[in-house]
Amino acid sequence: MSATRAHTKSVSVPSADADADADAANADTEADPDAETGAATPGPHQGTDSEDTLELRLPEELLALLAPEGTDGDGHREPGRDDGTTAQNTAPPYTTPPNTALTTTSADLLGNIADWGPVTTPAGVFHLVPVQVERDLPLVSRWMNDPAVTAFWELAGPQSVTEEHLRSQLTGDGRSVPCLGVLEGTPMSYWEIYRADLDPVARHYPARPHDTGIHLLIGEVPHRGRGLGSTLLRSLADLVLDKRPACARVIAEPDLRNIPSVTAFLSAGFRFSAEIELPAKRAALMVRERSLRDLL
Repeated sequence: MSATRAHTKSVSVPSADADADADAANADTEADPDAETGAATPGPHQGTDSEDTLELRLPEELLALLAPEGTDGDGHREPGRDDGTTAQNTAPPYTTPPNTALTTTSADLLGNIADWGPVTTPAGVFHLVPVQVERDLPLVSRWMNDPAVTAFWELAGPQSVTEEHLRSQLTGDGRSVPCLGVLEGTPMSYWEIYRADLDPVARHYPARPHDTGIHLLIGEVPHRGRGLGSTLLRSLADLVLDKRPACARVIAEPDLRNIPSVTAFLSAGFRFSAEIELPAKRAALMVRERSLRDLL
């Protein structure tokens, strides 16, 4: 099941500065090999057995400062510490780090989706995770090239096509946030949560302040056609209402030709409001209202 994107965004790819101090930092951590043994290097005219050879011993405090991180003062690896080549990250693979690429503006417009947390659904624990292009592009691009998806999302082609679409949201003003839907720890769907009242779609229906829109693509074929989309749509729409108190309605605008998508929204407690003519499609305006969430 998929839903068609209706809004358009400009593309702005942020530049990345190289770390100019990397070489200097590495140089500072390298201790003189002779400092490890405490022996001075013989001069050009001095043998190793010369009676004039001085044996220098650095203070223990200085040795401790010069020792690589994770070792004791004699250069021995501390118990329980891994070296830099095998450092392990215990964080789950699909979480959003504190230094998320999303801007403060996006947090203001949609309430910081990264902090919404998981929700328990009849299908299992579901988590909405904002996309990280470097991590998620291959997966999302593969989904967009599925023949069942291409007619409605129009993002088929090389990864650069999907990348442009993702970055235009991530570097925009925060009115639309692309996310992975992670079910029981496995990414299986793609979502876009957007401020419908600030989107071009608002020109085509009587929008209200803080209306929030949803686009959904079930990525993996085994998850399609068995009601999972409806289950997740209901849970996600209610999560939006819970996390965004100012939002009175969650809306969607699937292509009228996409019967499975329209059916899924109806089964998820959305009501059919109207047919609307958008630039790229004729859509069904689907609405889930806070006041009716316990009735539908």
